Amino acid sequence: NLSGIRYASTKNQTEQVESESSSEALRLSQSAINRLKRIREDDGTFLRVVVEGGGCSGFQTKFEFDTKVDKDDILIEKDGVKVAIDNDSLEFVRGSTVDFQEELIRSAFAIVNNPQAEQGCSCGASFALKL
Repeated sequence: NLSGIRYASTKNQTEQVESESSSEALRLSQSAINRLKRIREDDGTFLRVVVEGGGCSGFQTKFEFDTKVDKDDILIEKDGVKVAIDNDSLEFVRGSTVDFQEELIRSAFAIVNNPQAEQGCSCGASFALKL
């Protein structure tokens, strides 16, 4: 159960915000926290991370906004923002970081530094698992 995880903030925007048990948690980068603070609403909306089959490499990550926490969700809270991930999805990205990447052609949330992934796709949303 990861519900009691506390996070310590960092000053460098590109550094990851580490949890006390970072090998078991999903981490949030400072850029993801900053972006969520800018777009969040006060209606209880949070970012949901979902891993499902598909994409170029076998699995794909989706990010969507939600207001309902399900019973199998892990809810990560940091600096007033919330990110939810279900237990099944967490197994595919455990130890990864949710980041917000701004590029010339697109800006999007992404999973980075995934220790469970063998390779990723150039689209940034798809990955293959290590065997």
